[in-house]
Amino acid sequence: MTVITNIEDLRILAKKRVPRMFYDYADSGSWTEGTYRANEIDFQRIKLRQRVAVNMDNRSLRTTMAGTSVAMPVAIAPTGLTGMQHADGEMLAALAAKKFGIPFTLSTMSICSIEDIAAATKAPFWFQLYWMRDRDFMDRLMDRAKAAGVTALMLTLDLQVLGQRHKDLKNGLTAPPKPTLTNILNLMMKPRWCLGMAGTKRHSFGNLVGHAKGVSDMSSLGAWTREQFDPKLDWNDVEWIKKRWGGKLILKGIMDAEDAKLAANSGADAMIVSNHGGRQLDGAPSSIEALPTIADAVGKQIEVWMDGGIRSGQDVLKARALGAQGTLIGRSFLYGLGAMGEAGVTKCLEIIAKELDVTMAFCGHTDINTVDKSILLPGTF
Repeated sequence: MTVITNIEDLRILAKKRVPRMFYDYADSGSWTEGTYRANEIDFQRIKLRQRVAVNMDNRSLRTTMAGTSVAMPVAIAPTGLTGMQHADGEMLAALAAKKFGIPFTLSTMSICSIEDIAAATKAPFWFQLYWMRDRDFMDRLMDRAKAAGVTALMLTLDLQVLGQRHKDLKNGLTAPPKPTLTNILNLMMKPRWCLGMAGTKRHSFGNLVGHAKGVSDMSSLGAWTREQFDPKLDWNDVEWIKKRWGGKLILKGIMDAEDAKLAANSGADAMIVSNHGGRQLDGAPSSIEALPTIADAVGKQIEVWMDGGIRSGQDVLKARALGAQGTLIGRSFLYGLGAMGEAGVTKCLEIIAKELDVTMAFCGHTDINTVDKSILLPGTF
């Protein structure tokens, strides 16, 4: 039996169990993948100050994100095609998040629908919105989210145009996927995955198929999505979405201090320093490198979160020290899901919480809410 001690163990297991085209979809960046790699590597350059002879008893990781009480400053990020890492993947991840006490965010491009998540968890969750040309569909999508008990809308700002991931093209990852000989042979080597998918009816984009005009199956979906991402998205649209939604709004994809100030002035409740996991602009800085400047630029005007490259509780602590009230994990939970289903997502969260708790103690703190730049060695960030 494999002993899982860290996120890398989950990644290795997921790579063995998930078909290559879907594993590569999650574990890749755009063009040279330089920004994708930097997201993870740059965390390692930040050094921690170890403190001793400090009372480390009664530690607490509990805090809030946009007014929501969380067991630790971590939320599940929205990721597309999650239900292709494991059958009913979004539902399983949402259940794991609910039980652990952290927020779950469903992607517009999910396999399980908004209604599936609401029925599976019976708990509030967040929903990520891609801004599309079909305004009627946008209206109905937000209404469906409200009806399902979604408590915060997360608007992604950095996908007006699509970055190119070479692996997706080489693997024939389209809607529907190309049934090449290579893909068929690879599927035959993943019996656990195939058995799981055979036992579920959820194989397409649940929020889109049967809901968007003219999208009745996977074949019609491909043409629809290629035309729908709206390159005209601007701050006027953000203002309209906030009014139309009427609830908490989170803006995802901020990488520049000027944009951060605009986000703070938009009336949004939180913003996420994010380069889309290195999947859009290759050559952009890592999220953790961009974080301190952005946090300093907006001060207390708006909650600042970050995602990108978080593979441990130490990474969460470093982000917190550099100004992030909360963090989001994408690939880390996807590795767990692909490796072991719901149990794998739970294992991922347990690993991060344990590392966060122990590292916080070594840095001389017992409450996550007191952590700041003082836990870092000067000159290493």
